[in-house]
This record gives sequence, C-alpha cells and structure tokens, in this order.
Amino acid sequence: MTRKPVHLAVYDTYADWEPGHTTAHLALAGYEIRTVAPADGPVTSMGGLRVLPGLPLDALRPEDSALLILTGASLWDTGDTLAPFARAARAFLDAGVPVAAICGATAGLAREGLLDDRAHTSGSPHYLAATGYRGGGRYTEADAVTDGLLVTAGPTEPVAFAREVFRLLGAYDETVIDPWFRLFHDSDPAAYAAYEKALSR
Repeated sequence: MTRKPVHLAVYDTYADWEPGHTTAHLALAGYEIRTVAPADGPVTSMGGLRVLPGLPLDALRPEDSALLILTGASLWDTGDTLAPFARAARAFLDAGVPVAAICGATAGLAREGLLDDRAHTSGSPHYLAATGYRGGGRYTEADAVTDGLLVTAGPTEPVAFAREVFRLLGAYDETVIDPWFRLFHDSDPAAYAAYEKALSR
C-alpha cells in the first residue's frame, strides 16, 4: 500500500529524543519520514545533532502528507520564531490531515488557538495557562490525548505519544500496539514475546 509521507518538523533546539519511537516505528510500518525546517539550511537539535532538512516549511502542503509531527524546543518559549509551524498545524487540521505535538509544541498550538476547543494535554496546565489561551477547561491529565486529528503529549511521554499516533494513523493493529506499549513504556518483560508474536502474524 502506498502511503503519504510523515513530516517531522526540525528546528534549532528541537528535542531530538521526543519523536524517536514515533518515527522509527512508523518507518518500520512503511511510512517515509521527511524532515521539514524553517528554511533550506541545516538546524541543530537540543542534543547537538546537525540535521539537513528535506524541505523548507513554505514548500510543505497538507495534501502531500499523512501527518505533521511537532516536537518541543527552547524556541517555543522564547519568541515567535516557531509560530509559522503552529500556523502550519492549523492548515493541516483545516485540511483534515493529522497533527501530533509534544512538549513545548503544545504551547505553540495553544498560542495559535488550536487547543481552545480540543481536549489536550501538555507538561502541566500551568504551562499552557501562561500562553493566555482559552482552552484550560479542555486540559486533560493524561500521558497523551487524541481529539479528532490532533495528538498532544507532555515532555515525559514519548512512548504514549507514539502509541496515539499509531492508533490515529492505523499504522499497527491493537494486538501489536498493546504489547509494544507495555514493553517500551512499562518495561514489562513478558510483553516482548507477545509483541514478537503479534508482529509475526
């Protein structure tokens, strides 16, 4: 089956560990992962990784994508540098294309007004409240939350974030997702055999 690619946003100070489970296992499921950055030049992650992006943000079109992933970054909280990515998220959602945001990216979406009417989570309700958004009543204390086409998660939950993305895209059957989550999130040694068995079906 031909699938549209998944786009991972990369920008200076992006939290390189947060999308790892998501992108690795989507790639194993047959999705091409493409990186998108503010411009054509390289960016440097929070961990010091230098990334040469696949395309600039102004060339990204929702209709060419299966999903936009936005990670945390120091820049989300130090100005409007990343606001164009929040606007891109709006364009994706308006076009019926999923968006997944973790950590500081949730604050960017809050400032864009995208969390005012959607159930969501983040690092804490106080963190999002500082953005001045109007969605505090929709904040949910959970590892990760899916509302329609939007996935949100806090900074400590990259595995739960990935699980919600897998479910939203239908990348894996629940018989695979459940033992995968128990293995990588709960460190349940009994889940390994169940995970391997589910993958072999």
